[in-house]
Amino acid sequence: MKRSRKYKSTEVEAPLVNDSPVPMGESKASMVRTQIYLSRSEHEFLRAEAARIGKPMAAIIRLFIDEKMELPVDAWANNPMLRPTPIDPGFETAPDAALNHDHYISGAPKKWIKTSGKWVEAPPLPADYYENAASYESYNNELRGMDEAK
Repeated sequence: MKRSRKYKSTEVEAPLVNDSPVPMGESKASMVRTQIYLSRSEHEFLRAEAARIGKPMAAIIRLFIDEKMELPVDAWANNPMLRPTPIDPGFETAPDAALNHDHYISGAPKKWIKTSGKWVEAPPLPADYYENAASYESYNNELRGMDEAK
């Protein structure tokens, strides 16, 4: 019969390194030592950059990482996703298009209707809504009668 072995749970922290230059806003003692693998061409490029700038290869890698982590100054000013939506005077849509997009895109039954000036959930579908054409028509006619948004 095999006996189970119990091993001590040891959490080993990564060794801290004091090397310069220090990344933005961090103290020297907060750096974590890590190891990376580079292709020969990457290593040669890194060695050449380190020699050109006069800093250790580790410092060059940190500089590259810091550049990628930095948010560009004009990120918010020149973001096309934040520009106002152009107005198309010829564009018309249903007032409930956002609420009932499935209805307008794929023909699904409406989930919300406007009654007494408020948007409320549509009544539940009959059990035979999809199988019985008469049930389908009856339910949709009932909704048309109740819905003020039309």
